[in-house]
Amino acid sequence: MRIIVDLDVMMARRKLSLGELARRIGITPANLSILKTGKAKAIRFSTLMDLCHELNCQPGDILKFSEEDADARP
Repeated sequence: MRIIVDLDVMMARRKLSLGELARRIGITPANLSILKTGKAKAIRFSTLMDLCHELNCQPGDILKFSEEDADARP
């Protein structure tokens, strides 16, 4: 089981670059990239709230639960 981050989908829908979104929510582009690529192990609720506010979405629009085993990823 794992959590899938669909941040890139929401960014594309809102036509926001990684750098612009990072600037708007006050985190580094490197940290946002880690989250966007699914390599993050955790996210602060305040960061999730800021992302949802800027992207005008709900947490469920960004984070998805998958029954697929995380160790089975290539």
